[in-house]
Amino acid sequence: MRVHGISTEHLRGQPRFGAIAERLLDFLGEDPLIAHNAPFDFGFLDAEFARVGRPGLDRARMVDTLGLAKARFPGMPNSLDALCRRFGIDLSERSTHNALLDCRLLAEVYVELTGGRQRGLALATPAAGLPVVTYAAPAARTPRPIRPGADELAAHAAFLARLKDPLWLSA
Repeated sequence: MRVHGISTEHLRGQPRFGAIAERLLDFLGEDPLIAHNAPFDFGFLDAEFARVGRPGLDRARMVDTLGLAKARFPGMPNSLDALCRRFGIDLSERSTHNALLDCRLLAEVYVELTGGRQRGLALATPAAGLPVVTYAAPAARTPRPIRPGADELAAHAAFLARLKDPLWLSA
């Protein structure tokens, strides 16, 4: 209840996994499945599918945003909340671990992690009805410097130590 806001009372009368497994598989289709700490979620889903005699999910479909974040920001906090703060994504609605809200937040984080967002780029419709691309300079943003702590600096130093002849350590 503390984490998700879901009580036992909320669960009464709801279908068990076996009753919705086929509909879930239809919904998931064959597309990539994006999740934060995806191996954790895939493990739970695979256990439930095994209980109803279905094979687990193909790991080739898994897109792990936690892994992407760790590669891009080694040694830094990479929780969903931390990434939202880093990318300026509004967390004001988040009070508990809500799956639907987390999906919406993760979609925004994924776009940022993959470089898909181009702030200030928009489509305009001219008189002829054909879209044209216009560019509006983004509004000034207040810089929010990220100041890593001692543990994060140590983790980053350990990461750099694994690299072969990193240019930025040359003097």
